[in-house]
Amino acid sequence: MEYVRLGRTALEVSRIGLGTMTFGLQCDERASFDILDAAANAGITLIDTADSYPVGGTLATVGRTEEIVGRWLQGRRERFVVATKCGNPMSSDPQDRGASRRHVLAAIDASLRRLGTDHVDLYQLHYPDPATPVDETVKALDEVVRSGRARYVGCSNFLAYQAARALGRSELLAAVRFDTLQARYSLLFRAPERELLPLAAEEQLGFLAYNPLAGGLLSGKHRPGQPTEGGRFTLGTVARRYQDRYWTERAFAAVERVRVVAREAGLEMVTLAIAWLMAHPTVTAPLVGASRADQLAPSLAAAEKRLHPEVKARLDELTAEFRREDAPF
Repeated sequence: MEYVRLGRTALEVSRIGLGTMTFGLQCDERASFDILDAAANAGITLIDTADSYPVGGTLATVGRTEEIVGRWLQGRRERFVVATKCGNPMSSDPQDRGASRRHVLAAIDASLRRLGTDHVDLYQLHYPDPATPVDETVKALDEVVRSGRARYVGCSNFLAYQAARALGRSELLAAVRFDTLQARYSLLFRAPERELLPLAAEEQLGFLAYNPLAGGLLSGKHRPGQPTEGGRFTLGTVARRYQDRYWTERAFAAVERVRVVAREAGLEMVTLAIAWLMAHPTVTAPLVGASRADQLAPSLAAAEKRLHPEVKARLDELTAEFRREDAPF
């Protein structure tokens, strides 16, 4: 496993990160521990979670993923770079969401309790909050870092102008600034190439790519028609969102084109899709996930692959239409 600096910080992270949104719903605690063990054994040090996970759950399940990760981390916390997020609803209370000072400061404390640690390495806003002035959010994040509860801060699912504005306000206020951007990015969703990735490069921001397999579509195991049970496309409260994102005729057509390239390159489709992301010079780490430990192997294999420039160029050409997507998340 290769290790790289996270943006302009001195923090080093594994070239592949582990996403944990499946923990607590798609897989139970034992399976989650197996996945974490497999990731750690492969050299992964970056673990990404969120207070509202598991994905697909309800208000009754929020916090469950952080609790699972926290129990696994006991006795080995210092070996890992732990990232979490806040902003999604955590209860029916309208104050218990968003990026207000009240919620940010309460949310970080709650995450630390669930994770069983006194700090996280990276604290991220899960979504932009148009109801809260950006200065209020920036000042709250500044307090989180100055108090030692987080080492660095970042954002997820922000449009480029929203992230740029926050960076500008942080500079004006002499406050902590974002050091990372996390965004949906894959062969089937390439919109970040238009503005987010150039912003990350110019501002020296770490870039974390989630949904690198387009909800599993880039594994090649799905076929057009009604989604089969057991995957992201039929999962609880997010099934419709994932179907709207990826379950389309043109996405399936692109998957078949990618399948041909993978076969010719002698790679599994998953390995090819992750290696394509890692070939982008601004991508710090794709965040890979699983509902079983054995599912990690093809993703982890990308750490040992260097995509030939001709293969990357061909994939770029075959999926060029997905650079025009407008939805940020």
